[in-house]
Amino acid sequence: MPADGYANLFNVVENLRPVAGRIGAEVTGIRLSADLDQTILDALTAALVTHKVLFFRGQHHLDDAGQEAFAARLGDPVAHPTVPVAAGSSYLLELDSERGGRANTWHTDVTFVRDYPKASILRAVIVPPSGGDTVWANGETAYDELPPELKTLAESLRAIHSNLYDYAAVRRDATSEAIRRYREVFASTVYETEHPVVRVHPQSGAKSLLLGGFVRTIVGLSASDSARIYQVLQDQVIRLENTVRWRWAAGDVAIWDNRSTEHYAINDYGDQRRVMRRVTLAGDTPVGVDGRASVALKPEPPAIATD
Repeated sequence: MPADGYANLFNVVENLRPVAGRIGAEVTGIRLSADLDQTILDALTAALVTHKVLFFRGQHHLDDAGQEAFAARLGDPVAHPTVPVAAGSSYLLELDSERGGRANTWHTDVTFVRDYPKASILRAVIVPPSGGDTVWANGETAYDELPPELKTLAESLRAIHSNLYDYAAVRRDATSEAIRRYREVFASTVYETEHPVVRVHPQSGAKSLLLGGFVRTIVGLSASDSARIYQVLQDQVIRLENTVRWRWAAGDVAIWDNRSTEHYAINDYGDQRRVMRRVTLAGDTPVGVDGRASVALKPEPPAIATD
């Protein structure tokens, strides 16, 4: 990030404090709303590209409409492609632990579509007294620390991401109701997209590993070889050194760069209730190191008209 970007940030933000060594920063002195000055929004956007996740405590004034309106100042909000939005909202996705909202697998949001979200804004509504933290991982530092030989390999690979998978096998504690909801709602329309395993960030130009739980296979490899190579690279992403963990309180907001991170909501709070609400912002088509863009496979892209 250019030095003047940091200068601008500290001119408009009371305090920005890194939370972990490689990812995450807490911002204080800002009341999130659609009325924020554009200078502040630009500074926060620059900080997001640098720190990957920004945390804001005590945003109790935000309701669903206020969260949507604030999100619209950062980009174009988009609804989830299969899961219905929260009642009375246009884009909000409610993650309620009593209705299957426990995203306890490592993933990047909605990578089964081609232009998956560039960022997510998550607000804590109900937080259990203990447990329910979220962990984020930095795909850029993960890539940076790969040996040269693995960098070369990863840059040459393409992976198929899909929302159709063996839900019961991935989530061993899944109830029959959760499995039914997954099949009837989350996988109601099957999506498949081919992404580069290493994507180039459209703003910073940094390279990051694009993996996560929606990866089904690596193009050109058998299922067993795909699984082995995937695990080697995925283990690099989720090394503790590349992560930040956030202990939620009601009213907290987290914003993350969905183009360079993965995250995991820890399911360690039993039958206590946890309710979060999320807005995602429209993203761009990922591009690999070789300049090749991601390709949507299912549903099949519409045919291009020719004269």
